[in-house]
Amino acid sequence: MSKKALVVEDDENIAELLRLYLERDGFEVQHAADGGEGVAVFQAFNPDIVLLDIMLPVMDGWGVLREIRKSSKTPVIMLTAKSETPDKISGLEMGADDYVTKPFEVKELLARIHAVLRRADESGEGGAKARRLTFDKLVIDLDAYELIVDGKRVDTPPKEMELLFHLASAPNRVFTRNQLLDEVWGFDYFGDSRTVDVHVKRLREKLEGVSDQWSLKTVWGVGYKFEVTEA
Repeated sequence: MSKKALVVEDDENIAELLRLYLERDGFEVQHAADGGEGVAVFQAFNPDIVLLDIMLPVMDGWGVLREIRKSSKTPVIMLTAKSETPDKISGLEMGADDYVTKPFEVKELLARIHAVLRRADESGEGGAKARRLTFDKLVIDLDAYELIVDGKRVDTPPKEMELLFHLASAPNRVFTRNQLLDEVWGFDYFGDSRTVDVHVKRLREKLEGVSDQWSLKTVWGVGYKFEVTEA
């Protein structure tokens, strides 16, 4: 059965170009020209992936993403003419899976779509093994996308969860920022590695001081590690 893609884009030329390439690639495609329509079509169409412009009439892309994330982990790729790092960080923090700046190469976009869908399939219920890590006062459950800190569930965006799980899956191993961007975001990120710094900062706000048996450490000049000490 073909995958379904929703394009939320007010530029008719870009929307039509995406529709043609996606349909040629085997996708069933629906289009919404504003944010309000995008939310409605998303709920009715139940797509496998969303290509979401930021600068939209009625409701901007941030608002659409918030509405989607209230009820769904459907992969979302942000499309925007803005290239500033803070915009990229905002989208990724809010749960976007990727970020592509206009003008973009359609072939690159298609490659990213397939990479995002592949990661989503791998993390679904059909995964080969449960992905749940347990440490002192900490449970990282990537199957349920739940973070339990000191017995309490802490709301955590998908990318923060994936980053923490990736680090904690290899305790005491140091990862560079570029490794984390490639291995967690799943592509060679064409932007500022501060994306990782921001995600780590937000995770630290949730985890700092919870246990003396583990911590999220900065290795200066290199990157980050999930450090586990002897109990």
